[in-house]
Amino acid sequence: MKDKVALVTGSSSGIGREVAGALAAQGARVAVVASSERAKAEAVVNEIEAAGGIARPFVADISSANGATALVREVEAELGPIDLLVNSAGVYFPTPAGEVTEDAFDRMVAINLKGSFFTLNAVAPGMKARSAGRIVNIASVAGIAPNPEYSLYAATKAGIIALTRAIALELAPYGINVNAIAPGNTETPINADIRTAPEFAAQRARIDAITPSRRLFTPPAEIAAAIVFLLSDAARGMYGSVMVVDEGKSVGAPLRKFSMPTA
Repeated sequence: MKDKVALVTGSSSGIGREVAGALAAQGARVAVVASSERAKAEAVVNEIEAAGGIARPFVADISSANGATALVREVEAELGPIDLLVNSAGVYFPTPAGEVTEDAFDRMVAINLKGSFFTLNAVAPGMKARSAGRIVNIASVAGIAPNPEYSLYAATKAGIIALTRAIALELAPYGINVNAIAPGNTETPINADIRTAPEFAAQRARIDAITPSRRLFTPPAEIAAAIVFLLSDAARGMYGSVMVVDEGKSVGAPLRKFSMPTA
């Protein structure tokens, strides 16, 4: 990773924040991106620099094609050509059938799927010209083994998996590796209420019932370590792979017994 330029979207918190720190520790020059508040990106940059790494803060709304493209251009102007891309920006909220607004639909799809596509779309020409590059998209086990009431989130993450496989075929001849990681429940700020609040005790019990490892939430540092592997030369032969890190949830899916609602 020494001196490689890494763009990590959604890196002001959660998995993206861990990835940014891990890549900087490996010697990469990291673009840390917040969606709206530059101070959040600056806080991560300060942590990285205090540890001896190199990083720069950016703010971008990647839910639009123009926003994603402008981010890539800004990062390249400040840090140089992008060698590594991690599409980590995303949102997660329930979408029960019959209760979803069009605005909620558009927000989920724009950030989770559209943003990943157009950020990748913006870095691809430079990587093709240099015949080198590594891209990791953050999918989710929900794209493989979905949960009730999160159908739209599952659909966007299944779309990320399909996008990864298709783009990998397209870019492999140029020496560009495109892979994805599918985390399960991960210990991040986005699910702090589910992990700790008393009113979510029933949901935690349900997660416990479908988690073979008995560890309900994976530490984000472990997800970051897997992503760093996918970006490294050790994963040189991997194209279109989806690495699942989900405490065994998807493997155990056929064995689950759900209590189904009665008519």
